[in-house]
Amino acid sequence: MLRLSFFFSLICLVKTDTDETCPSFTKLSFHSAVVGTGLNVKLMLYTRKNLTCAQVINSTILGNLNVTKKTTFIVHGFRPTGSPPVWMEDLVQSLLSVEDMNVIVVDWNRGATTVIYNHASSKTRKVAEVLKKFIDQVLVEGASLDNIYMIGVSLGAHISGFVGKMYNGQLGRITALGYKEPLANIDFYPNGGLDQPGCPKTILGGLQYFKCDHQRSVYLYLSSLRENCAITAYPCDSYRDYRNGKCVNCGMPQKESCPLLGYYADNWKEYLKQKKPPMTKAFFDTAEEKPFCIYHYFVDIITWNKNIRRGSITIRLTDRAGNTTESKINHEPATFQKYHQVSLLARFNQDLDKVAAISLVFSTGSTIGPKYKLRILRMKLRSLAHPERPQLCRYDLVLMENTETVFQPILCPKLQM
Repeated sequence: MLRLSFFFSLICLVKTDTDETCPSFTKLSFHSAVVGTGLNVKLMLYTRKNLTCAQVINSTILGNLNVTKKTTFIVHGFRPTGSPPVWMEDLVQSLLSVEDMNVIVVDWNRGATTVIYNHASSKTRKVAEVLKKFIDQVLVEGASLDNIYMIGVSLGAHISGFVGKMYNGQLGRITALGYKEPLANIDFYPNGGLDQPGCPKTILGGLQYFKCDHQRSVYLYLSSLRENCAITAYPCDSYRDYRNGKCVNCGMPQKESCPLLGYYADNWKEYLKQKKPPMTKAFFDTAEEKPFCIYHYFVDIITWNKNIRRGSITIRLTDRAGNTTESKINHEPATFQKYHQVSLLARFNQDLDKVAAISLVFSTGSTIGPKYKLRILRMKLRSLAHPERPQLCRYDLVLMENTETVFQPILCPKLQM
């Protein structure tokens, strides 16, 4: 069964064909993009035997390729300038660091380099046919379709899909970076799938304004290959429901696990097999900078104001070493009613193990008029990333609007946990 792992972001970018000892990715000029290029597909194999020096292979010369191991194809996309993808080498090395496999870079820069997108897209099926011919020969040599994995970026995702269709959905796995609409067994939507934090918001950001959001998918995937950043995603019907904390029960005791973004998303495949149809949307948020990880907490608040209060909460955590991390829960106003628990999803850039102090700020968003108070009967902080950690509480707080209140938390009674 074809297993696709999609999530939204954007483009990709590629050294000359020479008789060099270590073949490199085809590098073309902007002039080539203007005049256009004819299609030529070069397959470059990397393994742990040749980590940094590629072997050019084809259906008759397999080089170091071991047919008993996983074979991962990396397929780039549209090349409007002819330059190499800046992420390609990092992706190759990262894949080989986590698993002993064959990594094949599909260099179709001659064909993808053009300023006219449709000219590049018209060549994608031909690239897929070249790959089909190569895979057919690998299968003859003893490889298995289950061990074929394709990672496609931008138009490379389309090529990967065409190859998958040629094998009637029997490829082991396809990961497509660069498409918004739900198409896969699981579709990942970072930050809702639109503008990405840390990317320029206006054209004044130069070239990054056009490619940063699109390329973020590749860098998020790369983060999944590093030990210090396992990005958890949450199956949900909408980004709004996710932000409101309605879809974060996975991973809790007695619940199914949460899918992980990127390379290890396939660990969720047993759950995917149970879905009918097998299609899931998963949402998550990221930080502005690498490695992009966000750590989720629930802030449970019970108030005892006589009147309803609506507003946002900013929470700051400080550990014993003085490190701080802050979350502004202001995507939409929360409604606080007397003796009613409100559970707010807080997102922090750092994961502080030993929280020594917590600060809260309540705001209605109004710059004029009276300042309100939020009378808190109980506040509880609980980690989603580490549900085994003790939950932290505080009782009988009064928050003056727009005024920071700092306090030391205490362990919640076990009956509340």
